Amino acid sequence: MAGKEQSLKIYPESYVVLDIETTGLSAQKDTIIELSALRVNDNKVVDEFSELVNPECYVSPYISYLTGITFKMMNEAPRLPDVLGRFVDFVADDMVVGHNITFDISFINRNKQLCFDTGFDNDYIDTLKLSRMFLPQLKSHKLGIIAQHFNFNTDGMHRGLKDCVVTNMCYQKFLQMHKEKQLKQTNALGLNLSEEKEINTIPR
Repeated sequence: MAGKEQSLKIYPESYVVLDIETTGLSAQKDTIIELSALRVNDNKVVDEFSELVNPECYVSPYISYLTGITFKMMNEAPRLPDVLGRFVDFVADDMVVGHNITFDISFINRNKQLCFDTGFDNDYIDTLKLSRMFLPQLKSHKLGIIAQHFNFNTDGMHRGLKDCVVTNMCYQKFLQMHKEKQLKQTNALGLNLSEEKEINTIPR
């Protein structure tokens, strides 16, 4: 069973960003070809994980073209149980952050169940939902579009580790925007309290 999505009022500063590449869109029919993650402590990247997976099945040439992961690279990679075991150890039970993360979690959860008879229960935050909240003016909330909006470098996207890096930069931007919004609200509240105090102390 997958973990719960956290309230958008909670913005942790220590977490693990994750991203996967797959042979398709169905967690029931397709499989993982890359698992990647960044560990962030106090808003600083302190460790990373990225490994290719041998899917042991047919992979569309389009997927290889999109990701840049060649058939030779996949054939020489270890099989999923080994990589997934190391990935799960890396992520541990930390809060995870990702873009459209329910997609990634659906694959990780299913394959963790198949390989280890236990689900992926980490709580998570989805930067897709944060984008819709903080950037409602965007017509598309794909990761690349958001990154371009913030003028982030998008070269090399559609590989797991690069997508983790971009997702983390976007999350950090949303965290900054959240803090600025809180500061404005605090300042406005302080001004209102000050005005109320002045009114209450006027001699009658």
